[in-house]
Amino acid sequence: MYSKSYKYLLVLLLSSVLLSCNPDDNFTASIFETNIKSDPSSASYAFDTWLHDSYLVPYNLDFRYRMQDVGSDQDYNLVPTSFAKAQQMAKLVKYLWFDVYGTIVSPEFLKENGPRIIHLIGSPAYNPISGTILLGTAEGGLKVTLYNCNALDPSDVDILNEYYFKTMHHEFAHILHQKRNYPVEFGLISQGKYNPLGWQYITDSEAASKGFVSPYAGSQNREDFVEIIANYLVKSDAQWNNILLMASQNGVTTDAQGNTITLPDDGIDGKALILEKLTIARKWLKTAWSIDIDALRSEIIKREANISEILK
Repeated sequence: MYSKSYKYLLVLLLSSVLLSCNPDDNFTASIFETNIKSDPSSASYAFDTWLHDSYLVPYNLDFRYRMQDVGSDQDYNLVPTSFAKAQQMAKLVKYLWFDVYGTIVSPEFLKENGPRIIHLIGSPAYNPISGTILLGTAEGGLKVTLYNCNALDPSDVDILNEYYFKTMHHEFAHILHQKRNYPVEFGLISQGKYNPLGWQYITDSEAASKGFVSPYAGSQNREDFVEIIANYLVKSDAQWNNILLMASQNGVTTDAQGNTITLPDDGIDGKALILEKLTIARKWLKTAWSIDIDALRSEIIKREANISEILK
């Protein structure tokens, strides 16, 4: 079992874009330049062509693997994604995100509701003040940035899920709820228990016992909502049941010597709260988006068994 030695932070950046037009504007099928301008003799030509055919044409999406300073967060010291890791990530994102929705929902779903830009960053974004790491952002439903791509290890599905695939589904769930609000009653389930400033100091077990599928889910209700969806989608049955098991017990932590300490009973039925949140999320996805989260999850888990084949 993989055990994280640090906490992470997923940040939702809300942005607005104002567009002006006039009657003389010539609109095309894509907001991006659709002609491949790479030199056919260049090392990246085959990959650029694949990105054009796999993302730009079917989804009107610009997949940016060359890090752009203007599109990066200047508050962090960041490095580009290596060419090899960019190729792996591009294939995995398509196979485990875009193709999954295309199969389970419809081929047009991501073209209509997905981001317009995916931007890869090679490094994570460290915040030394909070002790957290930024792994992904979704900006106004238009752009998703994925960090730490240089650490991608295709041989370890658990790590891929924890640091990349869960991030993708987390950020996409943000995009969906920006378009159609989730039920207000979801935020009432754990009202008064969110901790936006101290979530990173809570263990997985403590979080579960309070009704959160992850420590970060306990930061605020919108993160709680997308964490329920993202974790349920990528966790195996054994991993999901382990979360419910931790939620059924009192919170457990360790002292400075590594000794296990069981916390006093807080009177919260964490398992019941998590299942109640999942029920709301499941119903919202079905009624608002015609998405069957269980069918989506089954397709993802099935595809994960073929990752090595996809990357050949």
